[in-house]
Amino acid sequence: MAADQTSGSNGNHGVVLEMKDTSNAKEEIRSTFFSFPFIFFFEMTLFPSFKRLLGFSSPSNHFSPNPFLLNFLLPFCPFRIHLDLIAEVFGTYFLIFAGCGSVAVNLDYDKVVTLPGISMVWGLAVMVLVYSVGHISGAHFNPAVTIAFATCNRFPWKQVPPYILAQVLGSTLANGTLRMLFTGKLNHFLGTQPAGSDGQAFVFEFIITFYLMFIISGVATDNRAIGELAGLAVGATVLLNVMFAGPVTGASMNPARSLGPAIVFHHYDKLWIYIVAPIVGAIAGAWIYNLIRFTDKPIREITQSGSFLRSTARNCSS
Repeated sequence: MAADQTSGSNGNHGVVLEMKDTSNAKEEIRSTFFSFPFIFFFEMTLFPSFKRLLGFSSPSNHFSPNPFLLNFLLPFCPFRIHLDLIAEVFGTYFLIFAGCGSVAVNLDYDKVVTLPGISMVWGLAVMVLVYSVGHISGAHFNPAVTIAFATCNRFPWKQVPPYILAQVLGSTLANGTLRMLFTGKLNHFLGTQPAGSDGQAFVFEFIITFYLMFIISGVATDNRAIGELAGLAVGATVLLNVMFAGPVTGASMNPARSLGPAIVFHHYDKLWIYIVAPIVGAIAGAWIYNLIRFTDKPIREITQSGSFLRSTARNCSS
């Protein structure tokens, strides 16, 4: 029998008696005593062997899949799991959900987010997702980026269609989620529409996507760049593009970003602009950067340490 002190909602304290049946205490102790040798045997012999079979290495318990186990199980797997495609689906989903979600909130709640807020959401979402899954899939999230990398032989062509399908799927699911969440309130199209002429929108989308792909090529494909700043640079570029081009075209820069809401809302007007212009702009940006990639020897020597600022400071101090 044990006593616990409790406090009621009115502040008064009381004592609650808890009755425990101890009639089977000796039986429980006896069962535990006799089962201990079997537990000890399993822990010392069978359990380590089972862990080694799965791929856990002692003593750090680092997991590395057992090749024999994988060779045995893979023939029974009906399909091959591509983690890079899964990362593209989830990455594109979260990017579009955050970006288009900020647009939906701004439209439905009296412009509370504002254009600078929407720009920051897009830029920050790109930045954190690049750091999150960039090492898994490359963090494309954009068919224009995928195609541009392929044209420069930095991405295999055979993976372009699966990547594009994954990106469009993520965008479509994100817009479908937003439409369900804002049922009864959301009467606005979350896609991209030109505010002016088609020609103006095409040129804007071409230029801002060119700018984006130029930056991506510089920070992600050139080993002289500071790789740790790739996410920050790409996110800041998206933020700037949305800030000044958003009111004109919606600042898509991404065919999947425009195609997802078009599918969900069945609104395909002017969609060709947001498919053709970003792809052409991204290809041009990647190729132009490749043309100026090779520099003269002094600049290469300055940047070969991986940090231009650190090298410059050292040269100035000397």
